[in-house]
Amino acid sequence: MIIDKNVELYALIHKHPLFAGTTDNEFLEMLQECELKFYRKADRVLYAKTERQGLLLILKGVAEVFVSGENDKKEILEILQANEMIGFSGLAHFLGEPVDPAHSLTVEVEAAEDLHCLEIPYTILRKRWEDEEVREFFLRKVAVRLRDLYTSLAEQMKKAAEWGESEPFVRRVQDLMQSPVITINPHESVQAIAKKMVDHGISSILVIDDHEKLMGIITDKDIVRRVVAERGMQTLELQAKDIMTPNPITISRTAYYYEALSTLFTNGVKHLPVIDEERVVGIVTLSTLLAKKNRGQMSILKKIEQSSFENLPTVKNAIYDVLSSLINDDISTIHLLEIITKLYDRLARHCVSLAVQSLEKQKKGRPPVSFAWYAMGSGARGEQFMLTDQDHFLVYADMDAENKEKVDEYFALLGEEIVKHLHQAGYSLCKGKMMANNPDWRGSITDWKERLKNWALKATDEQILLGQNFLSFRFLYGEDTLHDEFVEMVKNKLKVSQTFLYYMAQQEREKLVPQLDQSFLGMFKAKTKVIDIKKHALFPLHHCLQVLGALNGIVGVTTMQLLNELRMKQVLYESLANDLRHAYEVALKTRIRLSWEKHLKGEKATTEIDLTKLPSWMKDELHGMLKTIRELQFHLVNKL
Repeated sequence: MIIDKNVELYALIHKHPLFAGTTDNEFLEMLQECELKFYRKADRVLYAKTERQGLLLILKGVAEVFVSGENDKKEILEILQANEMIGFSGLAHFLGEPVDPAHSLTVEVEAAEDLHCLEIPYTILRKRWEDEEVREFFLRKVAVRLRDLYTSLAEQMKKAAEWGESEPFVRRVQDLMQSPVITINPHESVQAIAKKMVDHGISSILVIDDHEKLMGIITDKDIVRRVVAERGMQTLELQAKDIMTPNPITISRTAYYYEALSTLFTNGVKHLPVIDEERVVGIVTLSTLLAKKNRGQMSILKKIEQSSFENLPTVKNAIYDVLSSLINDDISTIHLLEIITKLYDRLARHCVSLAVQSLEKQKKGRPPVSFAWYAMGSGARGEQFMLTDQDHFLVYADMDAENKEKVDEYFALLGEEIVKHLHQAGYSLCKGKMMANNPDWRGSITDWKERLKNWALKATDEQILLGQNFLSFRFLYGEDTLHDEFVEMVKNKLKVSQTFLYYMAQQEREKLVPQLDQSFLGMFKAKTKVIDIKKHALFPLHHCLQVLGALNGIVGVTTMQLLNELRMKQVLYESLANDLRHAYEVALKTRIRLSWEKHLKGEKATTEIDLTKLPSWMKDELHGMLKTIRELQFHLVNKL
C-alpha cells in the first residue's frame, strides 16, 4: 500500500490503539489487508442496510452519522472527525451475536466534506482482539457511545415534549452556511458588483485576493450608503476595494449554531464569512440562522432578552440546558466555555440594564454621568460554566465637588439594584462582599486611582488578595470611552507599582504547586490524598498570567486572551504557551467534570480530587498539568 511510503500517515495509523504495540513487520502485514477509501463531499459512506464488513478509520475529513426521517430529512446523531472510527454498530455481529431482521440497521454515514478513510476488515480485529488494551479501547468507546445515546435520547424526548419538535440541539455552521459563496476581486467596478448581487439574489458579496484569502465584504447597505448616498451617480471610478468593509468578522465552519448567533448579535453584523484554513468556504447570515431555527434553539436568547425581574430565574435553567447539551456533545472545554461565556455575558448585561430601568421606574432618574460595570472572578476570566457568586465593581466618570454627593448616591442605589437583579438570576452573594453595592467596589475614576495607590502602598496579604481579584476584571456594560480611560489609568498605576507586582510574584514562588512525582505520591500516601484543582492549579496559573500581563500592559481580558497576547509579545515562548493552553484545558475540564457530576446528583459542588480514585491516565494528565503551571511560576520569578 502507499501508506508505508507516507511517513506521517504511517506513524499516525501505527499510533492508533488498534495497532499500537505491534512491530513494524506485523503492522505492515496488517496494512496489506486494509484498503484506502476516498469519498467526496455528500457521498454515502454507509447505507442503512449495508452489511458491515469492518471498521473505517478517518484519516482526513468529517463524516456525519444520521438516520433518515420523513421526506428524507436527516437527523444527525454525531459528527466524526480525523482519528475517529466508523462502524461500531457492526461489532455485535463480529462478536457472534445473531442478526435479528426485526432490528435491521437504520444508521447511515455520509461525507460532510472530502473524506479519506482506512478500511480495516474484521480479520484484523480478530488478530488484535487478544490484546487487552485493544479490548479496553473498544469497550470504552462503546460504553461512551451507549451513554451518549441514552443521554441524547432522553434530551430529545424532553425537548420534544417541551417544544413539540425534535431537532439536534447543537448544529454546526457548515450545516447552515450558503456554499459555494459568490466572490469578486478587489478591482471589480461598483456597477459589476451591483449587477452580480442582483443576478444572484444576494445581499452581500465577499472580496478575495488572488490566493482566495478574504479581504473584505460588501453588503447592499454599503452600496446605498457609500455610493448612492455619498457620491450620487458618480460611481464609474469606484472599485470593490473602495467601498468594502475590510477584515470582516469571520467564523469557522466547525463552529456551533449558538456561537454563530452570538457572534452576529455581539458584533451587530448580519453576515459572517465562513473560513476553513484561511480560505472562504461559505457565508452564514442572520436571516439564515433565524430561518433554520427551531423554538428550542431560539428560546434561550428570547429568555435572556425578554426576561423581567420576576422571570430571571428561568434563564439559568435554559442556559444549563445548553451546557448539558454541549457537555454531552463532548466538544472541547475551551470551545464550550466560549459559547457559555457569551450567554452569561448576555445575562449579566441584561441584569445591569434592568437595574438601570428599575431606578428610572422608581423616579430615581437616569445615570447622571457615564459609567462602566466590570465582572471579576471566573465570569471575567471566561471560565464560568455554572452560576457561582457575584464578583463585580462599578466605575463612573469624575464630577465636580458640588455634584459628587448626588452622583455617589445614585450609583450606591444602582449597585444595590445590580446585586439584587443578579441574585434573582441565580448568582449567590459574594461572601467577601466584592460587589458594586459595597462602597469599596465602586467609585469615580479618581476614587479608583486612590484605591489602587493604597493597595500598592500597603502590600499586605489582604491587599495582595484584593489586587489579584481586581486584576481579573473584564468590561461588560457601559460607556466605551470611560472604559478606555479607566484601563489607561490602571495601566499607568501598575507601571509605578512594580513593587506591588513583585510581592504578588513572590507569593507564587513561596506557594509552588505540588508535583505528582514518586516522592510526592509517597507523601500523599502518608498524609493528604486530595488536591484542589482551583487552589493548586487554576489560581496559581491565573495569578502568574495576571502579573505578567500587568507588567506588559495587558489587563481586562479573559485568561485565554491574556495567554495569547503574552505569547504574541514573546513574554511566553511558543512551547510554554502551548503547554499552558493544554494545562489550562485539563484543569478546566477536570473542574467541569467534578462540578457537573455533583450538580446532576444534587450535591454541593467541589473542586477537590481524591487521587486514590483516579485511573493512571488521569493521574498522568494531572501530573503534566501541575508540572507546566509550576514551570510558569518559575518563569514569572525569572522575569522580575
